[in-house]
Amino acid sequence: MDVWQSLYAERDVSKPDVLVVAKLWPVLMNALQAEFTVHDRLHESDLDKFAEVAPRIRGICGGGESTVGADLIAKLPALEIISVFGVGYDRYDLSAARARGIPVTNTPDVLTDCVADLGLGLLINVARRMPQNEVYLRAGKWASSGPAPLARKVSGARLGIVGLGRIGLAIAKRAEGFGMQIAYTTRTARADVSYKHYPSAVALAAEVDFLMVITPGGSATKHLIGAEVLAALGTKGYLINVARGSVVDTQALIDALQRGVIAGAALDVFENEPHVPAELMAFDNVVLSPHAASATVQTRQAMADLAFGNLKAHFGGQALLTPVP
Repeated sequence: MDVWQSLYAERDVSKPDVLVVAKLWPVLMNALQAEFTVHDRLHESDLDKFAEVAPRIRGICGGGESTVGADLIAKLPALEIISVFGVGYDRYDLSAARARGIPVTNTPDVLTDCVADLGLGLLINVARRMPQNEVYLRAGKWASSGPAPLARKVSGARLGIVGLGRIGLAIAKRAEGFGMQIAYTTRTARADVSYKHYPSAVALAAEVDFLMVITPGGSATKHLIGAEVLAALGTKGYLINVARGSVVDTQALIDALQRGVIAGAALDVFENEPHVPAELMAFDNVVLSPHAASATVQTRQAMADLAFGNLKAHFGGQALLTPVP
């Protein structure tokens, strides 16, 4: 018996086996390891060992950017629950899970404030050229060349929001504090808001100065923001994306920036994360963030509590805290 076999022979059979499919925040990982028998990305690191433990796996825990497809679910005959450490779950095969009666949970609401904060922060940063101004100052150009180039005013500007769910509404409320004129697009208009509704992203883009994208990812919204929307946004318009990288057609955005079709962009998410096209990094009118919208200690703790709490509730025979509808 080798070391690995000995380790698993001595495992605590009272602890359900859980497969972790992402590099999780250490606080969450520690909580999981205290309560469950955790197999950290074994399906990627050692297929032989994974094949041996797969029949015992009863839970999955991963991040919002993890991919859990039908093929992985099919390899886990004892799987009972999938817990997502994040609000997005577009890379999880819900159809395959539901076909087997496997509930999927996520961590909504607790990250709304931080994502909304960063969304508006990116808008202000790209409009007021805050990152560029710091570079200008640090390079000594203020002293040698005079004031930095003029920026764009935010207060009173027109903001269009693509997707008006929890986070979209939180962004709108923050924008109201800046006296911004707010409009939005969704599949159907909301009866509980007074903001003007537009039937499409193209129609909305044509009427605003800033286009904020905060709609769910997935096939239904893939490349929703493409060449036509960017052309409608125009030479004085800015794109901000805090949704999913897949919602924006990256090549169309690069082309629009190269040709001066839009004024600039601020992005927290990308199509092929964590890889960011060199073209995007070369633009002076683009602000980039490493998918950090929910990356505060307070919010990540709340997300960890929910992700862990859903697993613990399931295996304790209690109602799930935040099941995906």
